[in-house]
Amino acid sequence: MAFYSIGDVAERCGINPVTLRAWQRRYGLLKPQRSEGGHRQFDEEDIQRIEEIKRWIKSGTPVSRVKELLDVNRTPLNDDWATLQEEMMAVLRQAQAPKLRAKIIAAGREHPVAALIDNVYIPVRQRLSLDHNTARTMCSLLDGILIEYVAANLVETRRKSGKEALLVAWDVEDRLRLWLEAWRLSQSGWHIAVLAEPLESPRPEFFPGQTLFVWTGLAPTRRQQELLQHWQEQGYTVHFHHPVP
Repeated sequence: MAFYSIGDVAERCGINPVTLRAWQRRYGLLKPQRSEGGHRQFDEEDIQRIEEIKRWIKSGTPVSRVKELLDVNRTPLNDDWATLQEEMMAVLRQAQAPKLRAKIIAAGREHPVAALIDNVYIPVRQRLSLDHNTARTMCSLLDGILIEYVAANLVETRRKSGKEALLVAWDVEDRLRLWLEAWRLSQSGWHIAVLAEPLESPRPEFFPGQTLFVWTGLAPTRRQQELLQHWQEQGYTVHFHHPVP
């Protein structure tokens, strides 16, 4: 197993070493190992956790709440997620919208949003991505009911206090994932409006004074990062939204 120094991790993740130490000492977010000389040693799992912490903070979550969210999103056990995936697949094979809707509603009541997205809905859609008519039809049914359910939840979130923001897809065609990411952001105190059509490039000047989250699907390209920095320097409130993988 490869280990990395705090300096290596800071450079790789774009985080100041002082911040990494604070995440460990003050907030208990990290538990690096120690070398014989007492120096911190980070492995790939630590780096993945750092990226996850960054995503929560960029989504507007106070750093003091991140540990609680990280812990919640790691339950239940993997076997439980596998079971829920199979149950969802079984309902999909019946192709009955009311049963699928009831299953989605029940899952939403029992499990954290981010965990459902990452451990059930994304894996199930991947399993349905086979190139034949039955799977594509099942996936389309799932997408339609999920968008319906997420939209209702976004409306419900507005009954609570929160900050307004707009979520935009940048050069990404997966519309269902855009709605799922809006649902994820709504759990961090945001009232999310969704720009339904993906854009080749966002135009923050169209939304003066508003907070924009930009979702690129994968890690943003260097050009996208440069544009984000340019918009921020111009005074626009624009952030990349990086979902938990």
